[in-house]
Amino acid sequence: MIIIFWISLFLIFYTFFGYGILLLILVKLKRIFYPAQRKQYAFEELPTCTLVVAAYNEEDFLTDKIANTLALRYPADRLSFVFVTDGSTDASPEIVSRYPQIKLLHSPARKGKIAAVHRAIEEITTDLIVFTDANTFLNEDALVNLCRHYADEKVGAIAGEKRVMVEENADATAGEGFYWKYESKLKAWDSELYSVVGAAGELFSIRRRLYEPVPVNSVLDDFMISMRIAEKGFVIVYEPDAYALESSSANITEELKRKIRIAAGGIQSVIWLKSLLFPLKYPVLSFQYISHRVLRWTITPFLMILVFVLNIVFVCLELSNLYLVLLTAQIVFYLSAYLGKVMESKKLRVKVLFIPYYFCVMNYAVMAGLLRFFFGGQSVIWEKAIRK
Repeated sequence: MIIIFWISLFLIFYTFFGYGILLLILVKLKRIFYPAQRKQYAFEELPTCTLVVAAYNEEDFLTDKIANTLALRYPADRLSFVFVTDGSTDASPEIVSRYPQIKLLHSPARKGKIAAVHRAIEEITTDLIVFTDANTFLNEDALVNLCRHYADEKVGAIAGEKRVMVEENADATAGEGFYWKYESKLKAWDSELYSVVGAAGELFSIRRRLYEPVPVNSVLDDFMISMRIAEKGFVIVYEPDAYALESSSANITEELKRKIRIAAGGIQSVIWLKSLLFPLKYPVLSFQYISHRVLRWTITPFLMILVFVLNIVFVCLELSNLYLVLLTAQIVFYLSAYLGKVMESKKLRVKVLFIPYYFCVMNYAVMAGLLRFFFGGQSVIWEKAIRK
């Protein structure tokens, strides 16, 4: 039991902190011994590109999204726009149809985002594709900063940065902003070491010729599309200077809904990408994938419960004062999370409690997502989380 306890505690630490520390050390060593930089296109050399937006009932955002899209800097003769509004029952198709420079694809049937993306890609002949969500807004040079990396033939996809806009008086979703800042740093180091482990749908790009249709029941279609490209031996570059701004979830309940869906998609992806669990073929990518994704999406949340229970047992058995210290630290942390929940319910703003609360919510979502996936409760068609 003692061995199990310490191995579990190590894996918990490694999952959330240790990997980041090790990754930073490896990156610093690479900077010393392999300082080479990837080639990049100049502005006038950029390849042809199509920006794809899949929008479902996004009339509240579309006018601003289109204005933001048309203001993006890129060689005008090499940039196209496709908006897919499949299944929308609001004014989304009508709004997009007002702009002749944008190709509108609309079908009344709602089959999910990935089905809409498949339809769009069939219409695209450009070298590159950039995907972005309808409720996010890109910086002016986002496309240039993404697509310049394709001068390196080893690059198969580019992941942009997701930035969460958090208000000063935000509730526990302030933890979402902190989480994404930490994630962004890990992605930057992952990319510098070898490859980012997947891309998020808010903003990412791929080479058109490398696109492989993923199953229509994919929950994390953006992650699967990018990782299928990585499976082919190409790398996914992280570009923080291409970013998508998105408001935070309206409240922790909405954020939990989104996280549970991501967790269900995470275990689906782990099963579908099982080849990446064996490092003989992909030594560095497998190390990154297991460390950054698989542990979080599978065993670590359960190990947290196991460690807590075993720690109580060891304290009751009076094995060592060290176990009392560890148990006390855990109790303080979980009490802080609970107080964060109480503060949120009372609309009191104590930001120091938001991070442990968000951390616990995130790990609860993994367990709930696993159950949802294995009991068939996660549909590819889902109700969007309400945002501020």
